[in-house]
Amino acid sequence: MYNIVSYCRIRENEILRDDRVILSLPEISLDDFLLKAYEQLDINYAKFYKMDRMCKLGLLGSEVLLSGISKSLESESTSVILSNSSSSLDTDFRYWDSVKNVASPSLFVYTLPNIVAGEICIRNGFKGETNFFVSDAFEPDWLANNVEMVLSAEHTNSCLAGWVNVLGNHAEVFLYLTSKTSTGIGLNSGDNLRALFNHGSTHLKS
Repeated sequence: MYNIVSYCRIRENEILRDDRVILSLPEISLDDFLLKAYEQLDINYAKFYKMDRMCKLGLLGSEVLLSGISKSLESESTSVILSNSSSSLDTDFRYWDSVKNVASPSLFVYTLPNIVAGEICIRNGFKGETNFFVSDAFEPDWLANNVEMVLSAEHTNSCLAGWVNVLGNHAEVFLYLTSKTSTGIGLNSGDNLRALFNHGSTHLKS
């Protein structure tokens, strides 16, 4: 079993990394929060402005998660496993609305849920295995098992995994990094992922 190196959670316009509040803007809309977070975190990636909301959330979460870590990762051997419950419906609905007038090609390119994983890989140069799954709810035991399986491959040394979900005004991100070569905050287990998702590292089991 491998160690969780670090985690990031975005919920109710608040960003946490390893239990520390990075940014909290509870009184504004989700769209305004995404823009303010991008600006205040001083992320230099012009493509952000063209992304749909799920990709923006995934990018923000991965930037916070990998801050101070990304340079130590081997791009060829880093994999990404993501999941959510709403697929790309948030963008699908927006695209459908645009079809009533002139269909928006800028929205159409984001009508697949796995685009967020691709954006994270492009941003960081990750070239390992990449997967995106859709389930009714966050499934920590399933996710932990899949990360273990991916890391068991000789050619994979690190895995960024988690949950990126947005639909309407509801947005939730939980990302974590597991590595073969690093110690961390706890073991990659279903119980520990459940604890981080719901509470924080104070509830981790050894």
